[in-house]
Order: sequence, then C-alpha cells, then structure tokens
Amino acid sequence: MIGKWLDIGPTTQIEPGSARTLPVFGGEEIAVFHTVRGEFYALVNKCPHKAGPLSQGIIHGDSVTCPLHNWRISLRTGEALGEDKGCTPTIPLKIDGGRIFLLREAVVA
Repeated sequence: MIGKWLDIGPTTQIEPGSARTLPVFGGEEIAVFHTVRGEFYALVNKCPHKAGPLSQGIIHGDSVTCPLHNWRISLRTGEALGEDKGCTPTIPLKIDGGRIFLLREAVVA
C-alpha cells in the first residue's frame, strides 16, 4: 500500500505534552498531539463548541482542554467529555521507525 500514509516528520519534533499543527487542503488545520505518556494523536484543530484551536490547549492524559471555553476533548475519539456535547474529527495516525504518519486520504483532498 505505497502512498497510503503521509510522512510528516520525526516524533522528536513534538515535545511530550505539546502539539504541532499542519495545514491541509481545503483550509483545515490538523493538530498532532504528543502526550506525556508518549502517545500520539491527530485531530482537526477545531473545538466542536466554538472552533477554538485545540493545539493551543492543555493536554491532560489523553484529552485536551480547549483554550477558549475549557471544553475537554478526548484525543482518542474527538468526543467532548463531561456534560458537553460535540465531536472533533480524528485523523488516523501511526508511528513507524520514529516517524509520524497520517492516513493520506484523511488529509489530502
């Protein structure tokens, strides 16, 4: 399956407990998160509440808190946690050989 995954760089480019963004076609932005436990996740960089930039939020375990209105979003599912309702699309991601790969069809139109 050559070309199924898009190599976006080494895992070392994202410090544990932080996120980086990358633009994709159609004006969207993807946030790639690296948890302090060493896990990586990718979401569309918009909170389902008011489209806040999730990449600028605080990462807690496997969730991120939106910097605008404190909604907590699961990094695993994109679902809002607690009593909040809404979902941010997740992007399939894998780590191979110390590099981060996103599913190409999810990020290239």
